[in-house]
Order: sequence, then C-alpha cells, then structure tokens
Amino acid sequence: MDTVVVMGVSGSGKTTVARGLAERMGWQFAEGDDFHPEANVAKMRAGTPLTDEDRWPWLRTVADWIGEQEAADRPAAVTCSALKREYRDLLREGHPSVRFCHVTAPAAKIHDRMEHRPDHYMPASLLTSQLDTLEPLQPDEPGVTVPGDGSPEAVLDAVVLALGLAAPVEHPTP
Repeated sequence: MDTVVVMGVSGSGKTTVARGLAERMGWQFAEGDDFHPEANVAKMRAGTPLTDEDRWPWLRTVADWIGEQEAADRPAAVTCSALKREYRDLLREGHPSVRFCHVTAPAAKIHDRMEHRPDHYMPASLLTSQLDTLEPLQPDEPGVTVPGDGSPEAVLDAVVLALGLAAPVEHPTP
C-alpha cells in the first residue's frame, strides 16, 4: 500500500499533482490545507507566516488522516507542505506506507502562480518565508523530488515514473 505526501511550498503544484495521482491510481485524496484550523487560515490570509507551534496540531491532523487510510488499507495521496524534516518525520511516525514527492519549480514561476490563482488564502508575499523554511528531502528520507514546471500531465507522468508506480489495469466491461 502507498501513501504519497505531495510536498513543497505553496504554489508549487502540490494539489494538481496529488489530485492527478489519486485520480490516475484510483486512490483516496486529501487536500492538506483543508486540515488547517481557522486560526491558521486567518493568519496566512493576513500575510503572517505560520510558526512551528501553529503547524504541529495541523501536521498531527494530517498524520491522523494518513493513519486512517493505512488502517483501512486504502492507498492515498495527500498534500502537505512538509517544509521541515521534523514535520516529515512526524507524518511518517508509525506510518510505514508514507513516501514523499517534493514538487519543485523556480521561485519566479511559483510566485506567478500564486499571484494568479483564484480564491486561495495564501498570499504570494509568504512565498519567501516558505522558501526560507524549506528543508529539501534528504537521501535517507523515502521519496523523490520532481520538477513541477512542466504541463500538469507531464509532471504527473514524471511523478508516477519517479515513484515507480504502475497505473491500475483497466479491464474492459463485457
């Protein structure tokens, strides 16, 4: 069973990749942003970066969701910035199925995406604080890093290939 945490800074393409992966593979999907308490959302909307103290309860909620999927033997893809190694360690703790997919893109491209996405509370002004906080995946962490600056389909193909996933076999109906 697989659980893929699609990680990276806001605007990197996490949601597009995770949703596409879940659809292609027939997996469960969750948007990590949906697990944020309203206080975190309000803080980000106001342009204030989250602190570790803000993030820990949110990360535990994401980890609980991962545990629920594992307990039900459901493969899943979930978005979560997972900017620091210690955050990723928490998401993996007791969850052997977890692998990470770090979606990257040039800062200017991410900034442009953030400026032009409708109805999202995360302002582009917070990109610098996220990039400053980001600790890339280390060689001993389970996961891959994939450039996210191509077309959504090309990025998804690269993710599936990098993770060594095979698309589910579709059987024709008689």
